[in-house]
Amino acid sequence: MDGFALVFAGLVLVAAVVVVLLSMTELAGGGIPVGEWYFLLLCTLVGAVTLPASRDLVMLVVALELVSLPVFALTALRRYDGRASEAAVKLFVVSVVSTAVMLFGVSLLYGVAGTVHLSRLGEVLGGRVRAPGADPGSYAPLLEAGHGLPAVVTVGVVLVTAGFAFKIAAVPFHFWAADVYQGAPVPVAALLSVISKAAGFAGLILVLVAALAGQAATWVPVVGVLAALTMSVGNLLAMRQRHAVRLLAWSSVAQSGYVLAALAATAPASAGHTRAATTLGPVGAALAYLVIYAAMNLGAFAVVMLVSRAAPGNELDDYRGLAFRSPAAGLALAFCLVCLAGLPPGLAGLFAKVFVFRELVGSGTGWLALVMAVNTVIGLYYYAAWAGRVFTPGPAASRSRTLPATWLAVGVALAAAILFSVAPQLVLDLTALSALG
Repeated sequence: MDGFALVFAGLVLVAAVVVVLLSMTELAGGGIPVGEWYFLLLCTLVGAVTLPASRDLVMLVVALELVSLPVFALTALRRYDGRASEAAVKLFVVSVVSTAVMLFGVSLLYGVAGTVHLSRLGEVLGGRVRAPGADPGSYAPLLEAGHGLPAVVTVGVVLVTAGFAFKIAAVPFHFWAADVYQGAPVPVAALLSVISKAAGFAGLILVLVAALAGQAATWVPVVGVLAALTMSVGNLLAMRQRHAVRLLAWSSVAQSGYVLAALAATAPASAGHTRAATTLGPVGAALAYLVIYAAMNLGAFAVVMLVSRAAPGNELDDYRGLAFRSPAAGLALAFCLVCLAGLPPGLAGLFAKVFVFRELVGSGTGWLALVMAVNTVIGLYYYAAWAGRVFTPGPAASRSRTLPATWLAVGVALAAAILFSVAPQLVLDLTALSALG
C-alpha cells in the first residue's frame, strides 16, 4: 500500500458512496433483490481497491476479474428486463475476450522474463542483466552480452495493452459501451464509467510504467494513437446521441482518450531529448484527470437518476425546462456539463485538460496536443446543447417521488466538482503522492 494505491483506493471509495446512494433509489422499486445487489457491489469494490495495490501479474489479473465479474450480474439483476439481460451478455462476451487477449500477452511476458513481479519484469525487460548471486529462478537468462530481447516481447506488450483497452472502452475496443450503459441500471452505468474505468487505468498504469517502462519506445506510440482515436470517435458519436445515458457513455469513451493522452506523454528512455520538467508527470496527470472526471461524471449521472424516475425514456428532450421544474437539479446538471466541457464557471474540467496539455507539450508530443485541442472544441457542442435544453422552456413533466439519497448523491458529487473548480491545488497535492516507486 503505497501512495499510488492509496490515492486510487480513495477515489474508488468516495465514488462508491455516490453509487450506493443512487442504488437506494434504484432498489426502492422492488425489482432488484437487495442482498444480492449489495454483495455483488461490495465484491466489485474489493477488487477495485485491491487492484492498484497489486505488484505482480497474477494478483493484477485476479483483482481485475474481481472488478469485472460481479458487474455482469449487477447489469442483469433487474428482473424481466430484456435490455438489461442483453447488456449483461454483451459485457460478458467483451470482458471474456479482453481477458483472454490480456492473459495471452501476460503469458508471453512471463515466458520471456521468467517472473510475474512487476519490478522484476521492469528490470529484465528494461535491459538490466541479472545481478551475480541473484536467485537464478527469478530471471530468464535472455540479456547476455550482445543479445537483445526477442520480438515476442513486442507482441506481448501490444496484447496486454489491447486487453486493458477493452476494459477502459478505448477505440477500437469500444463498441460495447453505449448499449451496456443504456441497458444497465443507472447506478451500474455510473459504476462502469468511474469505478470500473479507474480500476482499468490503474492496471494499465502499473503494467506500462512499473513493468514495461523499458519498452516505452514500443507502447508510447501505440497508446498515443489509441488516445487520438478514442477521443475523436467518442466525441463524434456523442454528437449524434438523443438518449442521455448513451451520450454520457460516448462522452466517457472520449474522456478515456484524454487520460490515455497523459500516459502517451511518457518519454521513452531512448528518445534522445530532455523532457521538460512538469509538476505532475504522466501518471500524476492521468490520475488528476480521473479524480476530476469522477466528480463531474457522477454528478451528471445522479441528476440523470432523478429525471429517469419521472421520464423512463431518458431522452435529451425530457430535460427541457428542468431548471424551471427543479432548479436545484437543473443547475447541478448544467454545472457538471459545463465542467465536462471545460468552460467557466466549471473550471475543474479546464484544469484537468490543462494538466494533460502540459505533459503533452513537455514531452514533445505536439501532434496529440493538437488532436486533443480539436476534440475539446467538438465536445463543447453536445455538452452545450444538453445544457441549453435544461434552460429551454418545455412541457410540464410528471412528478415522481425521489428518495433523499439521490439528492445527497447529487450534493456530494456537485460539492467535489465545485471544490476542484475553486481549489485545483487540492488535486495537485493529492496526485503528487501517487508516484510509482
